[in-house]
Amino acid sequence: MTAVVRAGHLAPYFKASAPVVSNGLKIVAAVPTPVDKLVVKPLENTSTVQSLHGALPVQGLKPKCSTRAPFQVRFAHTDVAVPDFTAYRRKDNQNPRVKAEESVNERNSFTYLIAGAGSMAGAYAAKSIVTQFVSSMSAAADVLALAKIEVNLAEIPEGKSVTFKWRGKPLFIRHRTPEEIATERAVPLESLRDPQSDDQRTQDPKWLVIIGVCTHLGCVPVANSGDFGGYYCPCHGSHYDASGRIRKGPAPLNLEVPPHAYDGSLLIVG
Repeated sequence: MTAVVRAGHLAPYFKASAPVVSNGLKIVAAVPTPVDKLVVKPLENTSTVQSLHGALPVQGLKPKCSTRAPFQVRFAHTDVAVPDFTAYRRKDNQNPRVKAEESVNERNSFTYLIAGAGSMAGAYAAKSIVTQFVSSMSAAADVLALAKIEVNLAEIPEGKSVTFKWRGKPLFIRHRTPEEIATERAVPLESLRDPQSDDQRTQDPKWLVIIGVCTHLGCVPVANSGDFGGYYCPCHGSHYDASGRIRKGPAPLNLEVPPHAYDGSLLIVG
């Protein structure tokens, strides 16, 4: 005898090669039966494998060998129960009146809603993280407190230059005399390396407010000295006039003028 066995649950039930079937099953012809004599058995809530296993006549099949050539016997199974997949289907798809497209659209809408809400939450979280990170690099409270400085100009006599510390840099405040003002205004701009008029560098002609850092290599110039009576950098020989403009030496630019304002006799720098 030759038996054909294939992978799966149903393959051994549908194919067999044997000369004799011992349980007496015979191939019969289909005979029509009146409707009133049919007995309908309600379907049980069983799985597909259990339904097919109970419907197939596989019990008692005993293939035997014979001297005759082997042949195949096929049985026509007309009483196989139809499997029910309701337990595996979505509840919104069990109603045959609902179109599949409508169900798909509803599921897609829910998916888009969740994706959009998640994207908004992620963007808000990223914005908060970036804001906190940037805020951590901003100036501290003690640094911000030194961002501005107030100077009482009434305490500085005419013709004197006073040095203050502002944002870690020396701040020169010079009370200029009328002669110094007239001299600096008479300087022709074409003779200057960094052309700026005296009016562009001062808000009040009597007061010159500049940062005391040489524009060459960052040295601190000496006030009331040099060839032009202003400031002199002894490191490399840069000479500035009483308006803080470079007149001689390697410095390429004039001394920086910080933002400042006047409130009566009070000078606010910053």
